[in-house]
Amino acid sequence: MPFDIRQLRYAIAAADHGSFYRAARALDVEQSTLSRNILKLERVVGVRIFERSRAGISMTIAGTQFIRSARPMVTNADKLVATMRAAGQGRAGGLMVGHYSSVSAGNLRATMLGWRNAHPDVELDGVEADRGALLAGLDAGEIDIAILVGAADYDGFRHEPFWSERVLVALPASHPLAERDLLHWTDLRRERFLLTAADPGPEIRDMLLGRLSVAGIQPDIKVHRTSRETILSILGSGSGLSIVCEGMTGARYPDVVYRPVHGEQGPMLIGYSGYWRKGNGNPTLRRFLAFVRDRYALAFDIP
Repeated sequence: MPFDIRQLRYAIAAADHGSFYRAARALDVEQSTLSRNILKLERVVGVRIFERSRAGISMTIAGTQFIRSARPMVTNADKLVATMRAAGQGRAGGLMVGHYSSVSAGNLRATMLGWRNAHPDVELDGVEADRGALLAGLDAGEIDIAILVGAADYDGFRHEPFWSERVLVALPASHPLAERDLLHWTDLRRERFLLTAADPGPEIRDMLLGRLSVAGIQPDIKVHRTSRETILSILGSGSGLSIVCEGMTGARYPDVVYRPVHGEQGPMLIGYSGYWRKGNGNPTLRRFLAFVRDRYALAFDIP
């Protein structure tokens, strides 16, 4: 015949108050209910926890040891209940965010830092990989949400536009164009561009082809199977230019500067969307979506 946490709580209250009457009042229960449950507890453990007399109650030697052991049990049970309630409401638990963008600056970094400050009890983790790996992680339930460039439809996933960031040119500080505060696409038609084969390199390559191709002449683009960081680290030697999103501009490289690119309508922007599996039941994901929606004044429904 096991005992329950409520009986332990009654016994601890009686020990703290030195009276069944005062303990019952503190717990807002009938004294008969409290004393009856403590008696059941004593029968289960096989020893008297309290000595009863006309003057009141006092703990036995065995009772003192029992209460000492019972306190952490009740405390841990309370913590467990609070943790599970918080997890069920998305105020605790974990959130895995997938991305292939740098978090040295920009909205992704600001969003993750803002979420972490607002929800310190949530274990926030991230994974950086290419688009295919991130979608596979979403499908397998290993990733809760992926932040990707653009907005494409994938079967089984939902996506919503989150934010936009400026497109910038990374170029050597010694380059003549570095003297300007901003650049236009027409300024870049005779330049060589170094891009990475990894995401979001393909999207940036498509952007350059669409913006710089003139009369059948395509821009000079060299795609390398190296990281973004490796490409940026060699630009200062004058080997070429590269296109980056605003999120990368927090990292500095020797003799490399960043200049925003403008089109006919003003600053060139690139959009980011959030992707998540439609069947994802993580309540923390719902709170994260609400956080992003409110932060960027968006309008989409959250399941």
